Amino acid sequence: MALNDFGPPLDVARIKKDFPILDRVVHGKRLVYLDSASSAQKPLPVLDAMQRYYETTHANVHRGVYQIAQEATELYEGARAKVAAFIGAAAPAEVVFTKNATEAVNLVAYTWGRANLGTTDAMVTSEIEHHANFVPWLQLHQEKGTELRFLPLGEDGTLDLDQLDQLLDGAKLLAVTAASNVLGTLPPVRLLADAAHAAGALVLVDGAQYVPHLPTDVREMGADFVAFTGHKMLGPTGIGALWGRRELLESMPPFLTGGEMIRDVRLDGFTTNDVPWKFEAGTPPIAEAVGLGAAVDYLNGLGMSAVRAHEQALTAYAMRALKERYGDDISIHGPPPGSERAGIVSFAYKDVHAHDLSQVLDQAGVCVRAGHHCAKPLMRRLGVTATARASFSVYNDEADVDVLVDAIGQADALFG
Repeated sequence: MALNDFGPPLDVARIKKDFPILDRVVHGKRLVYLDSASSAQKPLPVLDAMQRYYETTHANVHRGVYQIAQEATELYEGARAKVAAFIGAAAPAEVVFTKNATEAVNLVAYTWGRANLGTTDAMVTSEIEHHANFVPWLQLHQEKGTELRFLPLGEDGTLDLDQLDQLLDGAKLLAVTAASNVLGTLPPVRLLADAAHAAGALVLVDGAQYVPHLPTDVREMGADFVAFTGHKMLGPTGIGALWGRRELLESMPPFLTGGEMIRDVRLDGFTTNDVPWKFEAGTPPIAEAVGLGAAVDYLNGLGMSAVRAHEQALTAYAMRALKERYGDDISIHGPPPGSERAGIVSFAYKDVHAHDLSQVLDQAGVCVRAGHHCAKPLMRRLGVTATARASFSVYNDEADVDVLVDAIGQADALFG
């Protein structure tokens, strides 16, 4: 299966030139970065936008009336508008800037969750969730006695939905990932959202591994909240976003309190600012927002349909190449390549521990993640303690996969 079987290919050779870090040499080998599911690399337009902001425009936002303060505010709010358009939000006010997707999920748990969930209520999540979309609900369960139910993992690496209606019966919230960071599984979010709404539940989607890689329309998803993060979508660390339906955001109490999130403060109380600023207490990550806006521009320039086609094809190539080379000596977790899988390949090679395998690959210049991937319940469900994980982005190509495949065999010399 060739890359162009999925449509016009990205010009990866040109794209690579936009990422200075890919010029690095590690252990005498060219850097092959296959850990974008953990954090993606940053292109020059993102780095340049942040540097330009600091050199020419830095000032606090929403406060000063002098020119550069107004320019900084315009850049910050302009980035919000770009993000809103990128995900299909109805208005920029529905996008709350957060530190990352983890903070976005916690914002919902601490505000909407604590105001609306009690001992007689139930929440539904799944066995394939990242800790960020599991521990906040587990904490609510422990604190308030709210029942916590789980969509199970099927044998084919997708969610088993046979008991969906029963699990949603009486639930007030469904919190589910749009793309597993371990298996690459792409659950049918719209089907799940429709079922949840029919049962009277709201829907929170963890889009951390989805928004950077697939065309996203939060309203088409049928979600009520979507959390995602900048550093996985070619943007900087320290900024993410929560999209929420405006009427929900307006009904929720603030998450953090202090400056910016207030309209008025008196000795006997306070009133909150409008959304989204009600949830953005203190000085925000201004330069990071500028960088995220530049990342959105970069991805839009590539075209998200082209990004998805490229990564889908590269994943299929990698899974085929690994199996052709190593056969039953390599185990790949998750569904087969295709429409139900994102650009993530978690695997085990013989009885070599994932951390040892990762160190072998590092000597070949290959960066992969090894560990439980912040998904310990899923690791237990799979019957493993850790996996090695290769994950792809726009700057990866077949040559990168070939280096990975060749390097795995070097583990035999050390552990075979």
